Amino acid sequence: MLRVALFTETFLPKVDGIVNTLCHLLDYFAEREYVSLLFAPEGAPARYAKTDIVAWKGVRFPQYPEMQLIPPVVDPLPWLDKFQPDLVHLINPVSLGLAGLRAARHLRLPVVASYQTDLPGFARRWGLGFLAEPLLRYLRWLHNQCDLNLTPSRFTQSELIATGYHRVHVWKRGVDTGHYHPNRRTNEWRQRLSGGHPDAPLLLYVGRLAPEKRVEWLRRLLAMLPQARLAIVGDGPSRPALERLFAGTPTTFTGYLRGADLACAYATADVFVFPAANETLGNVVLEAMASGLPVVAPRSGGLLDHVTDGKTGLLFEPEQESGMAEAVRLLLDQPAYARQLGEAGRRYTETITWTKTLDGLTRMYTRVIARAVYKRRPRLAVA
Repeated sequence: MLRVALFTETFLPKVDGIVNTLCHLLDYFAEREYVSLLFAPEGAPARYAKTDIVAWKGVRFPQYPEMQLIPPVVDPLPWLDKFQPDLVHLINPVSLGLAGLRAARHLRLPVVASYQTDLPGFARRWGLGFLAEPLLRYLRWLHNQCDLNLTPSRFTQSELIATGYHRVHVWKRGVDTGHYHPNRRTNEWRQRLSGGHPDAPLLLYVGRLAPEKRVEWLRRLLAMLPQARLAIVGDGPSRPALERLFAGTPTTFTGYLRGADLACAYATADVFVFPAANETLGNVVLEAMASGLPVVAPRSGGLLDHVTDGKTGLLFEPEQESGMAEAVRLLLDQPAYARQLGEAGRRYTETITWTKTLDGLTRMYTRVIARAVYKRRPRLAVA
């Protein structure tokens, strides 16, 4: 029976692509009767699915008050020694991940790490470009201590290898096509998201409200498309500033949506617009495609693994805001073409289920464990 210890820098109640992926993984472990233990920041539930959670208090990250950085001096050794995992998986390691790596090496356990966030790229978007190179060097050093590094897209894999990362393989992501489905469209949600104008074209953004997402681009988009309405689903540190920026425009802010509400929001819109250009994957883009929405996104990052220009969506040059506007205008002017792209995106997502991608992950776990050169030490004495 597989036993896996996981370390994550972020977990519930925070909502993002990393947490979404991790929840699917823990649900999968429970279904397969694998045994897992999760180390996470304070505020996480004591248990998720069948996984016990060890939580530590951290320091709030200035750009993300909802995110905590756990000092790497915390000691998970007593829990790991008692749990006796076959493997340690570091989810997007930064600080808590370093503590997990150190403990795993002490116990001579094989280590897998997932690279899921382009922190150097985000630093540049935050106006902290001086941190980009130190972050790149640190993250490269940390990942290169691991037996296997996983990234969600071929594009990101190529970028990491080009910058000196070793043992990098692709762990693709899935999407729940039963939950995210075009038949979730409702008149009630159309009324709500369009601000009472259900016949107007409805644009949708879903994701964190933070500087690197470039949500402010959508304000200028509305100025160029006065017939359109916009729904912004999500929350984050930029929300107050964005609400001021969009004041007086036909924009609805919903905050975070979950479950059936989120699925209805996707299916009820006409076009999904995603301005962010530093995505290693973009889970929300897959969810939009599964919901039958045509996608407009930058020609960059992990999105390129899934959005094929002119077939499952439209791509624009990453720094050309006008290109985004032109793509959206084209879809609003040609609704039959927009429906064609949305239907093709839906068909594509039906090929990338969570079960398939998580089966692939556990096969990689098994190979890492089988070839690990580390021998288990005797159990540590725990006071």
